[in-house]
Amino acid sequence: MGGMGMDVGLKRELEEKVRSGERLTREDGIALYESDDLAWLGGLAHEVRTRKNGDVAYFNVNRHLNLTNVCTASCAYCSFQRKPGEQDAYTMRIEEAVRLAKEMEPENLTELHIVNGLHPTLPWRYYPRALRALKEALPHVSLKAFTATEIHHFEKISGLSASEILDELIDAGLESLTGGGAEIFDWEVRQQIVDHRTHWEDWSRIHRLAHEKGLRTPCTMLYGHIEEPRHRVDHVLRLRELQDETGGFQVFIPLRYQHDFVDMKDGKVRNRLQARTTMATGAEVLKTFAVSRLLFDNVPHVKVFWVMHGVQTAQLALQHGADDMDGSVVEYRITHDADNFGTPDKLTREDLLELIRDAGFRPVERNTRYEVVREYDGPDPARRDTPQPMRV
Repeated sequence: MGGMGMDVGLKRELEEKVRSGERLTREDGIALYESDDLAWLGGLAHEVRTRKNGDVAYFNVNRHLNLTNVCTASCAYCSFQRKPGEQDAYTMRIEEAVRLAKEMEPENLTELHIVNGLHPTLPWRYYPRALRALKEALPHVSLKAFTATEIHHFEKISGLSASEILDELIDAGLESLTGGGAEIFDWEVRQQIVDHRTHWEDWSRIHRLAHEKGLRTPCTMLYGHIEEPRHRVDHVLRLRELQDETGGFQVFIPLRYQHDFVDMKDGKVRNRLQARTTMATGAEVLKTFAVSRLLFDNVPHVKVFWVMHGVQTAQLALQHGADDMDGSVVEYRITHDADNFGTPDKLTREDLLELIRDAGFRPVERNTRYEVVREYDGPDPARRDTPQPMRV
């Protein structure tokens, strides 16, 4: 990262750009990553975040459902995928998925988040049937399902176009795609970490189509592995340009790459990157949130997924540009099945409200479309004078 910092003139220039609402360039983004002044960066990102979202921290109560972990791809960072016939490979029957979803109903969830492996032999019809059955079982729950990579896979196995596939899924109850499959778009990095065939051209084509059909989607970036800051800037600028065109992205979600500490029931390390990577430090995480918020001027929200960042870093991210915290996720298997950071993998609504207030924000529960479900009281002003020990 270099201990160079940034000269005062450039700092002032970037501040003025940000405050006047002028769009930052690629060079600006790279310069921001080179700055070592995290307090300054965070403060600037916080101004932008406050201008867009006030003192609110959004959350939604969602659950993750993975219909299958069987996958033809072996992406270098992934510890979720299994090959057909491996001991803990599974594929749910639709009745089973519905039963699991029904068990979640008492939690007042508003969203079901569904991502799967790229299964080699499951027929295309399985997917709209699964959505239809889930929607029937939980009519008030929004279905946020499938990555662009999965849609691309459905094109291959069905012989239909993405447009026809999306029409059919929307008809079955799909409300939003998920943001995954983005990783890092730069090809030099991508070819070392991604083992499926969905790259920028197809990823962007599929989200563009979804936006044309009225879906609003999230977009993501997997950071903190072998990429450099310039690759993160490039990634955000590609998304920013697509957003200029469609306006369909609601939220940007930086995802912290994870080492595979735990997924060792069968002794296999599936994550092939970890031998040559360290994970992003807290400072690097906060810098990534801040720079992303400053560059991505045309997306309303930036979300921190606390399972991947740890609770305390997630609270700090809310002060470095993020305005949205992923809700009480009960099961999440893509990157890890548990972790050694003392990060709980389940927070109750009360825990989450407390975390948000403790970070100094006003919790607002939203649905998938970012409509307000319920507003809560903000932090108790009397408590803010003395730092409180964090309760987790």
